[in-house]
Amino acid sequence: METWQRNLYVLCGSLFVVMMAMSMIMPFLPLYIQQDFGVEDPHEVTAWAGIIFGANFLTAGIVSPIWGNLADKYGRKIMILRSGFFMSVIISATGFAGSLWQLLGLRLLNGTVGGIIPASTALIASTAPKERAGWAQGMLQSFVVAGSIMGPLFGGLLADKIGFRMIFMVTGSLILIATLVITFTVKETFVPPPAKERSSLREDFRMIFSSKELPALFFVTVMIQFALFSIFPVLPIYIQELLATRENVAFWAGIVAAAMGTANVFASPRLGRLGDRYGSEKVLFICLLAAAVLFIPQALVTTVWQLVLLRFLLGLCLGGLLPSVNALLRRATPSYMVSRVYGYNNSFVCIGSMLGPMTGGFLAGFLSISGVFWMTSVLLFLNAGWVYLSFLRRQSLKEIDSEK
Repeated sequence: METWQRNLYVLCGSLFVVMMAMSMIMPFLPLYIQQDFGVEDPHEVTAWAGIIFGANFLTAGIVSPIWGNLADKYGRKIMILRSGFFMSVIISATGFAGSLWQLLGLRLLNGTVGGIIPASTALIASTAPKERAGWAQGMLQSFVVAGSIMGPLFGGLLADKIGFRMIFMVTGSLILIATLVITFTVKETFVPPPAKERSSLREDFRMIFSSKELPALFFVTVMIQFALFSIFPVLPIYIQELLATRENVAFWAGIVAAAMGTANVFASPRLGRLGDRYGSEKVLFICLLAAAVLFIPQALVTTVWQLVLLRFLLGLCLGGLLPSVNALLRRATPSYMVSRVYGYNNSFVCIGSMLGPMTGGFLAGFLSISGVFWMTSVLLFLNAGWVYLSFLRRQSLKEIDSEK
């Protein structure tokens, strides 16, 4: 087995554990705020959940280009280890938060040291053959999502046994174990770039944004994350309304998350292969359109099982989004700038992940939860149009010009 393949499989397993641990509590953040901090007003719960969830991405988005620049200078593996070890400590400490403001502060701090997934993505992108980039990114994405599936299921069960606060301790311990595995098994032969290829953050910014493809992909990324994460703070409350009871809400929220995640795991590698064969931009466009359509009936469901089915179908579409974006980024990026470009893209991931839940939480409070689903559908349709104009139409025009 080649080194890049072994690294891929080890990182797939490790990130599965990391995401399983981190998702044991985050999907239930509204319930945690409601039960452990005594916030009863549903509008206030969704607003706080959006702010606290998005806070992590605010600081992560600010520092991500810095970590990407350092990764290109000193190696990607060391950035993975830095993130893993620090997150294990901070997330464990989050279980001792005594107020919502302390919880907010710890989430902000966690964002500054995060970045284990973009660093892993950059390591694989920089070593995998370009003709297998889509498959490799799909594999990595599928295990990340698989962890996100198992987390809510275990979290829903553990919440009734040990409470939400102790789950933070479990999360920190699992991240520590996964980081130790990476320490001793992932191999990176990193050669520092020549002095002429090193640049400051300002020079990186100028080079990246002078490109035509990279800014367009960054916009796609932020819109995807904004649309998908806008649902996060309202979904448990929506499930609670469908059940008409507060009993077993965490369990059903886990089932809903698991349905989407299971489909995502199944679809990601297969859609990655289709992207390698027919073009990642085509897969991205079709998946965005299908996801936009599937958000419409989610606003109209009357039972939890209807929501479970629709989230499963949505998961099949989501498996083609970020892997396709990552493959397109790799295609448009010189090898010596891979980590920096993924660092900037992670900033846009964070921007969308921050603004999405904040907007969704406030919109649900002022309008309705159904309105959040309608807004998400509109945004995904707009994003599909942007992909068509920026990539598919441009590609068609190039082909016409070449024929002439």
